[in-house]
Amino acid sequence: MKSNNKLKIFNDPIYGFITIPNSLIFDLIQHKYFQRLRRITQMGLSYLVYPGAHHTRFHHALGSMHLMQKAINVLRFKGVTISEEEENGLLIAILLHDIGHGPFSHAMEHSIVNNISHEEISLQFMEKLNREFNGSLTLAISIFRGEYPRRFMCQLISSQLDMDRADYLKRDSFYTGVAEGNINSERLITMLNVVNDHLVVEEKGIYSVEKFLVARRFMYWQVYLHKTGIVAEQLLTRTLKRAKELVQKGVQLNCSKPLEFFLTSEVNLKSFDTETLEVFAKLDDYDIVAAMKLWREHEDFVLSNLCEMIIDRDLLKIKIKNKIIKNSDLNIHNKALMDKYGISKEEADYFVFTGEITNVAYQNKKENINILLKSGKIKDIVKASDQLNLKALSKPVTKYYMCYPKKKM
Repeated sequence: MKSNNKLKIFNDPIYGFITIPNSLIFDLIQHKYFQRLRRITQMGLSYLVYPGAHHTRFHHALGSMHLMQKAINVLRFKGVTISEEEENGLLIAILLHDIGHGPFSHAMEHSIVNNISHEEISLQFMEKLNREFNGSLTLAISIFRGEYPRRFMCQLISSQLDMDRADYLKRDSFYTGVAEGNINSERLITMLNVVNDHLVVEEKGIYSVEKFLVARRFMYWQVYLHKTGIVAEQLLTRTLKRAKELVQKGVQLNCSKPLEFFLTSEVNLKSFDTETLEVFAKLDDYDIVAAMKLWREHEDFVLSNLCEMIIDRDLLKIKIKNKIIKNSDLNIHNKALMDKYGISKEEADYFVFTGEITNVAYQNKKENINILLKSGKIKDIVKASDQLNLKALSKPVTKYYMCYPKKKM
C-alpha cells in the first residue's frame, strides 16, 4: 500500500501556501471528523446575501493554524520560550477549535439539540481523537479549555484578539467582497508580545488594533447581522424545530439517518455520549439541504412553506427598529395569516416573530486587548488610543427586528 506524503502544502486564496508542520497534524486533517468540515459552511446561509460566501469551516481551520504558526515564530523571535510540545498543542487546539460545528454552523444549536454549544462538542471530538492518538492531544485540550498555566497560550486560542478572529474577519471579508472587513492579520501578529504571561500588542501596532476593532464592527452590521441573513437563519432554525415537532407527533419525514436520529432523540449535554458523537460526525449541510428539498412537498403547511422560502430564496419580510416591537404590531400580521390560511396561532408564529440583535466590537469588561507602550507601561486599547470612536465601540448596540410574510405568501 502506498504511503502518504505527510508534508503537504495547501494553496490558500488568502495567505498563499500553508504548510502542514508535522505528521500528527497531517493525520488529524486527514481524519474523517476533520474532513467533515469541508461540508460545513463557514457563514451559514450568508451566501443568500453574498453569493461568494460558500467557504467552509475547513478553510477557516487551516487559515487559523497558519496564523498560529506565524504567531509562534514571532513570539520566539522576541525571546518568548515555547517548547515543541507547546507549539504542537497550540497548533492542534486552533486547528480543531471549530470541529464541533453542526450543519450551517449555528442553526442546529438553536433547534434540534438542547443547550449544547459547538465548543462543548468540539471538546468531545478532541477527547475522542486524544484516545485514538494515544494522548497526543492532552496539552492541546488543556489550552483549549483555558486551563494551561501559561495564560498567553490560552489567549492565542480564545480572546478578543485571537487567531480565530484574525482569520475569520479577513477570510469572510474576502469571500463576501465586503472590503471594510479586510484586516492586516500579519501586521497584527508581528506586533504581538508577551508580558507577565499575558498577550500584549506593541505600541507601534496600535493602529492595526484600531482597524481590527472597527472592521469587526462593520462586519457584524454588514455581514453577520445582515437583515436577510437573520431571516434566513431564523427560517432554517424554525424548519428544524418544526420537523422535530412533527416527528415527535408520529409524522413520517424522509431524511438521512443522521438527521433522523437528532429529530427523534432528545439530545442534551448529558446524553451526548460517544454513540451520539459518531452520528453527529455524519451530519453536515448536505443532510439539511436534501431534507428541505423533500420536505417542501410535505402536506404540513408550516414545514413545506418554510423549506420553500429557503430553497427558492423567497424569504420573510424583516423590519429592524431601535425600539422593542409592540405585540400589537405582531398581532396584525398574525391575524392576517390565520384568517387567510385557516391556520392556528401556533402555526402562524413560525412566520411572524420578533427578536433582537446586539453588536459590540470590543468588550472592555472581558479580557482586554492591552497595548505595551514604549515606556514599558501597559494600557487597555481604549485608554491608549487617540481614536475617540473606540470608546463607543465598547458599548453594546441592540436593535430589534420583526419578521412576517410578504403579501403574496
